[in-house]
Amino acid sequence: MAASGGQFGVTGPLSLGLPTDVDRRATEALVDELKRQNNYESPTETNKRLAVLNSLQQIAEEFIRHVGKAQGLSDSLVKNLGGKIVTFGSFKLGVIGPGSDIDTLVVCPSNITIEDFFATFPEILQKMAPEGSITELTLKPDAFAPIITLKYNGVDLDLLFGRIAIHSQIKKDLVMTTPDLLRGLTDQEVRQLNGVRVAEEMLSLVPELGVFRAALRAIKLWSSRRGIAGNIYGFPGGVVWAILVARVCQLYPKAVAATIVAKFFQVMKRWQWPMPVILKQIDYTTRIGNLKVWNPQIYPGDKYHLMPVITPAYPSMCATHNIMRSTKEVIDKEINRAGDIAEQIIVGKAQWKDLFTKHTFFTADYKYYLSVITASTSEEAQLPWSGYIESRVRHLVKLLEDHPSIALAHPFNKGFARVHRCHNEAEVEKAKGGSLEHQAKDIATATTGHGLAVGASFKTDLVNAEQKADTNGSVTMVYTTTHYIGLELHPGVKSLDLELLVARFRNEQCYIWDKYDHESNAICIIHTRNSDLPDDLFEEGEVKPTRKQKKKTTTNGASKKRPATEVCNWPCCPRTLDSGHGTFYTRLGPIAFVILQH
Repeated sequence: MAASGGQFGVTGPLSLGLPTDVDRRATEALVDELKRQNNYESPTETNKRLAVLNSLQQIAEEFIRHVGKAQGLSDSLVKNLGGKIVTFGSFKLGVIGPGSDIDTLVVCPSNITIEDFFATFPEILQKMAPEGSITELTLKPDAFAPIITLKYNGVDLDLLFGRIAIHSQIKKDLVMTTPDLLRGLTDQEVRQLNGVRVAEEMLSLVPELGVFRAALRAIKLWSSRRGIAGNIYGFPGGVVWAILVARVCQLYPKAVAATIVAKFFQVMKRWQWPMPVILKQIDYTTRIGNLKVWNPQIYPGDKYHLMPVITPAYPSMCATHNIMRSTKEVIDKEINRAGDIAEQIIVGKAQWKDLFTKHTFFTADYKYYLSVITASTSEEAQLPWSGYIESRVRHLVKLLEDHPSIALAHPFNKGFARVHRCHNEAEVEKAKGGSLEHQAKDIATATTGHGLAVGASFKTDLVNAEQKADTNGSVTMVYTTTHYIGLELHPGVKSLDLELLVARFRNEQCYIWDKYDHESNAICIIHTRNSDLPDDLFEEGEVKPTRKQKKKTTTNGASKKRPATEVCNWPCCPRTLDSGHGTFYTRLGPIAFVILQH
């Protein structure tokens, strides 16, 4: 909401200048490019989403009535229990694209519990939805944010449960931003509500919604193409990019979208971190339970946030606490690059498509990578295991950052899920160790987000794979997910010993998982040169790096080639050279190794 006098945000605007014809033409070109990049969905798809949400509203109300009846409430009370479906994330902000999921909260009165939600809601959903319309229904009650995921008539949905302890009835006009709604809730229940509350606050704090949405689409596309989106990996998540764009809109309230995008990079390039980005004054006066509000003057941990971006809804929190030194350096580099391109676009010397070119993480950025490989012999075991390790990768990055030989550790913001057909135990162990010799070529490699395979044909391919495996009892399917970390070494570094570091990561982050089973869950970390990266990391038209061939010269001047497999004779480390990965390493348990550069 604008302050008195029309001011948005905590400071006055940097400019009230009106857009020029050049600005308007640049905005038209930006929107045209976003459409060419398939960033907008069709009206038909939007209407399909709205129909699904309308149906969910009816299903939610019936679910709440059903539980009320089971609790023995009177008919009059049951009739008035109400219930509400609200959205957040990209759909709520008005920037959803084709195929994206809808983040949805099922708001329930005080008598409904999260146990009721997982026990009863799926049953009511299946009963009321048209036959065959519900697919891929998955319940995750033990997740950090308990959730039900599904497809309803082809629309992806993430359903969260939200309880309002102070209301025995939920009306459809309930204002979700009221802080009192958080009274009587656990920390987990507060988290469930905050996505909605942050989104609704944000929309009330920008001058022009249309400008905000077009600019946010551009920034989200840019961050995705450049591989710098994803809170779990130490990059800004969707809500962070939205807050940053909203702040620039506040600083230039009369500007059009193209100007906001160009100014975005200028402002972020010059921002004096760790000065926080906030859209409104932080509410330190409201007191509800033990809810913690971001305050570096009181909480020592808040002082160490490198790029604090603070959510606008009470209790205000830092949405960028996962950002690390390396990921901040990568973000800064990308902002500088984008700022230069945007300036050229505005003066007509470049095009918007230049801003959205794909990252070069695998093709050019690094010579050395760490491959973090999780493996299981069933999909049911692999999905939670790989998802857990995905959430731990940033802790490995922190350890790598502290290594004296490493200048930068850059985690790629997706994992790569592969399937392997193995015929004996030796082949199973090779697949678990990163070998692609037995990869099932008929099953597409899928990228993962937050531990879930999102490849278009992955689930179908897995069904086919398991059917083939069932027809031949001698085949064991191995499911792997690999996360890559690009390494930049300090100049002059000749050797790199990561044995103790990796052992520490294994013991402190991996094996402590409460569901860890050494029989079912495997993890291996290996060093991979850029020339040995798997082919499926490269799209058509991309050039995979190649290794420069070096010849060794004998005393008589003749060239000598190193055998494919030999013993590394360094006195400090006699170990086997595995030419399959193009690296020197040793296994100490599942995930310890040494890298040597001779």
